[in-house]
Amino acid sequence: MMWKVILVAAALVGISLLALVSYGSLRWTEATRRLRKGLSSTRKAGTSQTIDFRELDGLPAPVRRYLTRVLVDGAPLIKEVRVRHEGEFNLSETGARWRPFSSDQLVTIQPPGFDWDARIKIIPGLEVRVHDAYVGGEGILQAAVLGLFPLVNQRGTREIAEGELMRFLAESAWYPTALLPSQGTRWKAVDTRSARAALTDGGVSVELLFRFNEQDLIESVEAEARGRMVSNQVTPTAWGGRYWGYERRAGMLVPLHGEVAWLLPEGAKPYWRGRIIAIEYRTGE
Repeated sequence: MMWKVILVAAALVGISLLALVSYGSLRWTEATRRLRKGLSSTRKAGTSQTIDFRELDGLPAPVRRYLTRVLVDGAPLIKEVRVRHEGEFNLSETGARWRPFSSDQLVTIQPPGFDWDARIKIIPGLEVRVHDAYVGGEGILQAAVLGLFPLVNQRGTREIAEGELMRFLAESAWYPTALLPSQGTRWKAVDTRSARAALTDGGVSVELLFRFNEQDLIESVEAEARGRMVSNQVTPTAWGGRYWGYERRAGMLVPLHGEVAWLLPEGAKPYWRGRIIAIEYRTGE
């Protein structure tokens, strides 16, 4: 008799868990829809619709070499990007607790914005849902177990907005027309293999150091300080990412692999390692 009670109890727990998972997924999907509707509503037309290499005159030499290497003169400007990633995410602030993740990301170029919608698997059947986003000049960082039980909910502060706009600029290797002066990026020379890029959106301004390799491709990006969540507090910390595995997509040369890390005094602490499994571009109006 006891085993029947145990089986019934286990079945009820399983049904309850499935109901929670389903409900959490529905709620998260609706939140994602609202975020992306906000992205679409802010998208605006640029002053030009095609790449014009004449605007590269006067840019730092490594930037000019990079843009002429990865872009095609006269090709359409990117308006929107849809990216799917797979990889690993480190959930530990001090150690290494890597867990597999998958994500879907929507990016708009004018004005700059994105929503990274990720699933990080903790154990079989249990995952954390994450929104890392920049929408309408606002930075958003949300994480919730099963999409229901909040772990992080940060939005609306200047630090979060700057950190998310930094991410947009750093990831522009995936949508390189965003690095053209006509798209708002301002460049300043550093040396033969690096340059600083600055971007302003409304009242939010950021600057990053771009390093280029011997193939004239973006090798790494660094920020002197970006907001890092430490014990639920935002702490300015040196930050950077690196790229490799460049291939042609929609006529452009873009990296398919990357790693992001906090650059601590004791050394780099990677927390994101991923690869692109699909990327789609929307051009024109």
